[in-house]
Amino acid sequence: MAEFKITELPLSGLLLIEPRIFGDERGYFKESFRVEAFEKAGFPPFVQENESLSRKGVLRGLHFQAPPNAQGKLVRCVQGEVFDVAVDIRKGSPTYGQWYGVELSATNHLMMYVPPGFAHGFCTLSEQALFCYRQTDYYAPQTEGSVLFNDADIGIEWPITDPLVSEKDTIAPPLAELDSPFVFREGQGELK
Repeated sequence: MAEFKITELPLSGLLLIEPRIFGDERGYFKESFRVEAFEKAGFPPFVQENESLSRKGVLRGLHFQAPPNAQGKLVRCVQGEVFDVAVDIRKGSPTYGQWYGVELSATNHLMMYVPPGFAHGFCTLSEQALFCYRQTDYYAPQTEGSVLFNDADIGIEWPITDPLVSEKDTIAPPLAELDSPFVFREGQGELK
């Protein structure tokens, strides 16, 4: 049975997941996902998995999907290294507008769970990175949204300069102009 160390992060509902690694001179083995282990930990079911390949300096985000198609995301980097960021966009949350960032890499094997009510993005630190994310709801273009990645009020300290960003991400609204579809409720996004 898979063993995962789950650590609560400073923003309510945001979790860092570390799988158990079995290594020797040949390499390593790990279970990166096991339905029963994640269900037992209280995670919602995941229904879709996406992956992206990005070259060094690419920045993707900050994206979210609004209700009724709000998504939780289980993210990890399977090749290379990224700086992964989640921003609390839940109205009324004590951490509204705050961000948390962590390096995810093929070397450290870390994963992060980003619950609904957070905008998510990452930038590529290695020559290229293969990034995977499982989602708790299907992609629905009619409910996708974004927040400006370099919003001064949020103040994310991206570890790259002059990022390569899509046109769509450069014209996203700052958080102050976003009518967030998420309202904070005590215990929202927290697992059992």
